[in-house]
Amino acid sequence: MRQQAARKFAETRPETRRERVDVTIVMPCLNEAQCLPHCIMNAREALRRIESEYGLAGEIVIADNGSTDGSQMLSTGLGARVVDVSERGYGAALIGGAEAARGKYILMGDADGSYDFTDGVAMIGELERGAELCMGSRFKGGISPGAMPWKNRYIGNPVLTGILNLFFRAGISDAHSGLRAIRKDSFVGLGLSGAGMEFASEMVIKAALKRLRIAETPVKLLPDLRDRAPHLRPWRDGWRHLRYLFMLSPTWVFGVPGLAAFCAGMTILAVALLRSLGLTGPTPFGESWIVVGALLSSVGHMAGLMAVASHLYGVRAGYRLPKSWLRAGQRLLTLESCVIAGLALMTGSMAAMAAIAVYWGAGSFAALPSILPVALAGVAGTIGLQTLFGGFLLAVIGGNEASFVPAAAD
Repeated sequence: MRQQAARKFAETRPETRRERVDVTIVMPCLNEAQCLPHCIMNAREALRRIESEYGLAGEIVIADNGSTDGSQMLSTGLGARVVDVSERGYGAALIGGAEAARGKYILMGDADGSYDFTDGVAMIGELERGAELCMGSRFKGGISPGAMPWKNRYIGNPVLTGILNLFFRAGISDAHSGLRAIRKDSFVGLGLSGAGMEFASEMVIKAALKRLRIAETPVKLLPDLRDRAPHLRPWRDGWRHLRYLFMLSPTWVFGVPGLAAFCAGMTILAVALLRSLGLTGPTPFGESWIVVGALLSSVGHMAGLMAVASHLYGVRAGYRLPKSWLRAGQRLLTLESCVIAGLALMTGSMAAMAAIAVYWGAGSFAALPSILPVALAGVAGTIGLQTLFGGFLLAVIGGNEASFVPAAAD
């Protein structure tokens, strides 16, 4: 039966009738011999409809991740092109398959029967109308009973998609759909590298960061056809998605907490200073709060440096566009500026410490009336040293150049 099906599809596959390929359907595969006949037949029907509606020829690529059940020979017999991907992982397989794709459009879907590839016809239509990435939404298209565990449907996917939209403003309802379409040149431009399930988030995040035009169409999620457990591990893979969201969002992991800490710390120190000068009445910030304020100010400044460093790394790596404040402050964002500012703060700190020591000695080294002067001098010195070191770190990240912002950001 399989041999007859193989001959039938081999005779009718588009690549035997024409050399031109416009659409490549890519399926990651690891021991999917049970599901491949159905999936390839379904993909053939999708390509037939794509050709009928848009005049686009297609091919099917099976990105095999080391199957031992004969998936490779079965796929070839059914008319698909097999690409061997040695690096293991869902993302690695899709990246390998997409890199080998001959079409200008790539339609990605799992090889377990959980997606109907004919839902991808509308996605190719969105690419034809100018979209660069089209996501399939299972929440808009319908989830069949038993197709998705309740914790994924009501907790994992909504939470992770919500965080992704908050951090990166992608504006989609389903960030982890396995059926998606993307232009080949856009795929190459994203420089994707996630080998595991986090690849699904990485594609959307980097597309949003590069401000690609993202569309969304409804797709159905069906119970898969396997008689074994899926490769997906909800808790492990959910954590991998979540950590990836934070790794690619320096604004939220470093910038927002850092700014909040710095502002809170400086507010405490400012209020304490005004009280010591007699400019305000009693305040809730006593001597212990001064220590807290100094700590928050120093930590907040360090987190801010880490946010800038992470953002500049993304700009240099090509998956992030520079923010407007980078362009506006380009002349100040240099190693020389950091060195000058750092040394100035450190010099001021040492001068203040010397003055405090003289005052302390004049009082026979009795306890100082307040720790505020020491705390302020210490914060200035700490921030100065961090600025100095941070400047060299930013220069290293920037390719050992004194100007942190790349010329392409002009």
